[in-house]
Amino acid sequence: MEEAAKIITVYVGHAVEILAAVIIGLAVIRTIMNYMQSVRKTSYVLSKEEIRVQFGSSVAVSLELLLGADVLATAVAPSWDDIGKLAAIAILRTALNYFLEKELKHMNAMRNSKHENGVANKEERAVVYQAM
Repeated sequence: MEEAAKIITVYVGHAVEILAAVIIGLAVIRTIMNYMQSVRKTSYVLSKEEIRVQFGSSVAVSLELLLGADVLATAVAPSWDDIGKLAAIAILRTALNYFLEKELKHMNAMRNSKHENGVANKEERAVVYQAM
């Protein structure tokens, strides 16, 4: 029974790693396509910051999946060396994810601020236009 649990854990860990790689691969393809469209067209909907936010979100999801895969790999037959490596990987990935999330929140706040200012400016223009 224990051997079956180890085998299942290893396969699930590998599947999660593959899923994380697929997510990053698709995100890279989507980012390149969006960037090329933004370079070619001046009226493209997504700004370079929004493209970066989309890619960053995909990387954040992938980092979480990879951390989960590492936990599964260590759960099979942990030695103190494996536990130490997992701790180092967890700290690095958590730090990367933390700063990535912080940057994404900052970029979203800037985008929302720009949007609110744009709406306010449209409303002010409408009031001035009606007064004329």
